[in-house]
Amino acid sequence: MEFFDIVTLTVNPALDKSAHFRGLVPEQKIRCETPRYDAGGGGINVSKAISRLKGVSKAIFTSGGASGKMLKELIAKENIPFEAIEIHSWTRESFVAVDDNTNLQYRFGFKGAEVNEAEKEQIIDTIKNLKCRYLVISGSLNEGLPVDFYKQIAEIVKKSNVKLVADVYGEPMKKLLESGVYMMKPNVGELAKLIGVEHLEIEEVNQAAKQIIAKGQAEIVVVSLGPQGAVMVTKDSYDFVPAPHVPKRSTVGAGDSMVGGIVWALSQNNSLKEAMRWGVACGTAATMNEGTQLFELEDAKRLYGWLKDK
Repeated sequence: MEFFDIVTLTVNPALDKSAHFRGLVPEQKIRCETPRYDAGGGGINVSKAISRLKGVSKAIFTSGGASGKMLKELIAKENIPFEAIEIHSWTRESFVAVDDNTNLQYRFGFKGAEVNEAEKEQIIDTIKNLKCRYLVISGSLNEGLPVDFYKQIAEIVKKSNVKLVADVYGEPMKKLLESGVYMMKPNVGELAKLIGVEHLEIEEVNQAAKQIIAKGQAEIVVVSLGPQGAVMVTKDSYDFVPAPHVPKRSTVGAGDSMVGGIVWALSQNNSLKEAMRWGVACGTAATMNEGTQLFELEDAKRLYGWLKDK
């Protein structure tokens, strides 16, 4: 298998559809404008973010049915190298609708396509043959995959000294941390659940992240603080990066853009401090665009320039 600095894994991708309408009225037909289609799912969005930064990553994902075919076509149009693992179920779809009367956004997600035992083994075999520096696993699990599936992935790549970056949540993340990762990116609520508390104040985030690091579950913890920015915590450091104030149009893909910016910057031998600022710049830039479009390179560069000395 060809070597890539960065590989992303999306076992539960989505064909993202977004559209505008005027007025949400129960029991009436809502007329929507022509929809926009994008390839979506955590790891795919990370690969798209890296591509926006003129970087290269390989996207590995499952694909099934007509929606899976369209997903592959959209990724190919972005010139992202990919490997699609064919499954018997159709790739799921997601829908984002924006009411132009209120500028409110409505996001609809559906369950992932079922993966059978043979398809699960195909994913495992693909990971066993990986040659890369960083593997990013992001997004939810499909039906048919065990809750410890990401942990199984971690055990495989550990043998090859691949740096595992994880942006998953809930029980799959808890299981994954038993094996340990290089970097994880929870939000504040997710971090609270991981350490067994109801909620965390911002001033408690550093200590909470260091609990995870002290257990050997992660080397780096990046915590998203939403519109306030993000923090990066290591064993010996704490770095808060404020999010620049920009006109917000959509938050879809902002977290994935942050991960993409960080991993891309690290692959370019940037320092952790620089990588964190690229991550916040890309995540913030993504909120400036509608639907599932992620960010524009010029916006990310401009915001990084503003954050460079913060």
